[in-house]
Amino acid sequence: MSRSVPQCPIRPGEPCTLCQAFVTGPEDCQTVRLVMEDDALREMLAVKRREYRERKKAQIPRRKRPDGSRSQPA
Repeated sequence: MSRSVPQCPIRPGEPCTLCQAFVTGPEDCQTVRLVMEDDALREMLAVKRREYRERKKAQIPRRKRPDGSRSQPA
């Protein structure tokens, strides 16, 4: 059975790499805590996440319908 890999809240789309000493994942990462407690940093992170979602959405191929037109992303 495969184990899920926690995602880094600071780097959208990337796994947690345990980049801080003595952490077990995002839940006890001091960098994540500092960003979430600072309003300006949290807003910058929100912008970064929004940009990541938009890039990812743009990469989703659209299916062709039988009539040749494009459908919404799958």
